[in-house]
Amino acid sequence: MDWIFNLTLLLGGVMGFMLLGLPVALAFLAANVVGAFLFMGGLAGIDQLARNSIASVITFSLTPVPMFVLMGEVLFQTGLALKVIDGFDRLIYRMPARLPVVSIVAGTAFSAVSGSTIATTAMLGRSMTPVMLDKKYHPSMAMGPIIAIGGVDMLIPPSALIVLFGSLANISITKLLFAGIVPGLLLSLAFVVYIIARAKLSPHLVPQNDTGIRYDGWEKYRPFVLYVLPLLSIFGVVIGAMTGGLATPTEAAALGVAGTVVLATLYRALNWRNMLAALKGTVQISGMILFIIVGATAFSQLLGMSGATNALLGSIGEFGLSPTALLVAMVVILLLLGSFVDQISMMLLTLPFFMPLVIGAGIDPIWFGVLFLISMQLGLMTPPFGLLLFTMKGVVPPDITINQVFLSAVPFVVISLLMLVAVFFLPAIATWLPAALG
Repeated sequence: MDWIFNLTLLLGGVMGFMLLGLPVALAFLAANVVGAFLFMGGLAGIDQLARNSIASVITFSLTPVPMFVLMGEVLFQTGLALKVIDGFDRLIYRMPARLPVVSIVAGTAFSAVSGSTIATTAMLGRSMTPVMLDKKYHPSMAMGPIIAIGGVDMLIPPSALIVLFGSLANISITKLLFAGIVPGLLLSLAFVVYIIARAKLSPHLVPQNDTGIRYDGWEKYRPFVLYVLPLLSIFGVVIGAMTGGLATPTEAAALGVAGTVVLATLYRALNWRNMLAALKGTVQISGMILFIIVGATAFSQLLGMSGATNALLGSIGEFGLSPTALLVAMVVILLLLGSFVDQISMMLLTLPFFMPLVIGAGIDPIWFGVLFLISMQLGLMTPPFGLLLFTMKGVVPPDITINQVFLSAVPFVVISLLMLVAVFFLPAIATWLPAALG
C-alpha cells in the first residue's frame, strides 16, 4: 500500500522537523521540498510547487488578515484597552467576583475590535491578574476567566483565524465571521454565570470587600460613553458594512482600521512611536500567517500528487460511516490534536482530509466550521501545549506554578465542551445568524 508509506513519509517529515525545533512554517517548507523532489519530478517539481504555493497567497480573500490584526495592535499599543477596562469597572460596582466578571465583559468587548487571542490574554493578564491577586482572589479565579475569554476572541469577529480557516477550507469568510458571534456571546454569558455561581457557592475563593470605588452621575458613565461605545461602534461599522452588502470582508476590515486610527488620533493616544510598534507587530503576525499558508497549500498539493488523499478518503468511505458518526470522529480527532499542536497546525494537518469528507457527506460547511473553531478554542486552554496557558504563565508573578495555571482553566474547558455539544446537537446556534442575514 504505497499511499500509506507516502502519507507516513509526509506527515512524519513535518512532525520530525517540528520535533527538531523548526517553526511550523519552516517544518512544512522542509517537508514540502523533500516531497516535491520525490513525487513531482525532482528539481522541476520543486519549481512548480513553489509557483503554485506563491499563487495561493496572492489572493484578495486574505487581505483582511493584516487589517484585523492591525486593529487590535493599535488598540493595545495606544493604551485604549485600559480605558475600556476602566469603563466596565465603574459600571460593575457591587457583584460577587466583581473583577473576574469585569475581565470577561471587557475581554468580550476587546474581541470585537481585536483579531488576536494571545494579545487579549496577555493584555488582560498583565493588567487584571496582579490586581486580583493583591485583593486576595484565589489564583483560579484570577487567571481562569482571562484564559477563557482569550479563547472566545477566536469566535467573535474580527478574527484573523476565521479568515485563515475560511481561505484554507474554501468556505465563505463572511458567513463564518457571522456564524461565530452567537456561540461566542453565549460562551461569555456562560462564563459570567459560572463565576457568579462559584463565588456564591465557594465564598472563600473571592474577597468579601471587593465592591470597587463607587462613582455617581456622569463620572460613573464617562469612560463607558467616551471610550467603550466609540470603540464598539467600530465593530458595528465592520459588521454593518458586510451585513448590508455595502462592503466585502476586505473593505469592511479597511473601514475598521480607519475607524480605529481615527479614534486613537482623536483621543490623542496615537503617536509615531506606538503606530510604528503596531505596524511592526502586524507585519510579524501577518507574515507568519501568510508564510504558513504557502506551506499548507504546497502540503495539500503533495498529498494529492502522492495519492494519499484519494486513497485515505476511499478507505474511510468503505467504513460506511453516517454523516453524524463521521462528524463525531473528526471532532474527537481535533480535540486530541488540540492538546499537542497549535491551532494553525491543526488546520494545516486536518483540512486537506476533512473538507472533502464534509462536502461528500453533505455536512453544512458553516456548521462544521464553527465546530472546528470551538475545538481550536478548546486547544488554546488544554494542557500540555495550550498557548493561552503559557501566555498567562508568562505574565503572572513567578510564584504562580504552571499547574495552578492549568487547574484554573479546567472549569472553563468544561463549559466550552458543553458549548461544543450544544452546537453539535443544535446547529442553528451557528447557522441561524448567517442565514437570517442572507
